[in-house]
Amino acid sequence: MQDYAVAREYMVDCQVRPSDVTRYGIVEAMLAVPRERFVPSSKRPVAYAGESVELAKNRWLLDPRVFAKMIDSAEIEPGDDVLDIGCGMGYSSAVLSRLCRSVIAVENDEGMAKSAEETLSSLGCDNVAVLTGPLEAGAESEKPFDVILVQGGIGDVPQALFDQLSEGGRLVAIWMDGSFGQVKVSTKSELSVSHRWIFDAAAPILPGFSTQVAFTL
Repeated sequence: MQDYAVAREYMVDCQVRPSDVTRYGIVEAMLAVPRERFVPSSKRPVAYAGESVELAKNRWLLDPRVFAKMIDSAEIEPGDDVLDIGCGMGYSSAVLSRLCRSVIAVENDEGMAKSAEETLSSLGCDNVAVLTGPLEAGAESEKPFDVILVQGGIGDVPQALFDQLSEGGRLVAIWMDGSFGQVKVSTKSELSVSHRWIFDAAAPILPGFSTQVAFTL
């Protein structure tokens, strides 16, 4: 039987820290959250591999390195309210819950949303609320958010999501152009939104963010 606690330590030591993610809170959260609880049972043996894990058709849990670097670039503070778009089965929301004040998780797949809600509750993630609905719509009723993280690829960001950011808020997503992608931080100011490249990464485009492009993991 696989020792998942050992696998978590190996993931952090061999995938996260070597990617220059050294913030104590992120490292501690990824050591604490049982990633294997947030994937289909058949995928648990590869939950800590250095790759994305398929959750459902065309839906993936981002690989640990990319996910950790995205969180790091968001510069989340303990008092922040975070919107987690495409939370899947809830892993990203569980990690985020240890870094901020509150997390609103949005998932369009009812089965995954239900699984996320149940697992998050069983782990005591009391500052997370899971909403079921279109990913591109975000959570208008819960705005504003200090940080929005998109757990997959996008072709563009709907204006509705930028409208849900607070002044100085950051949106972090993987912008796809064909099979090539870049993680960018988009920061909202009073007059505009500025975009800053962080690193190269790729992921399938999430439902509602543009036409699906061919992508090979």
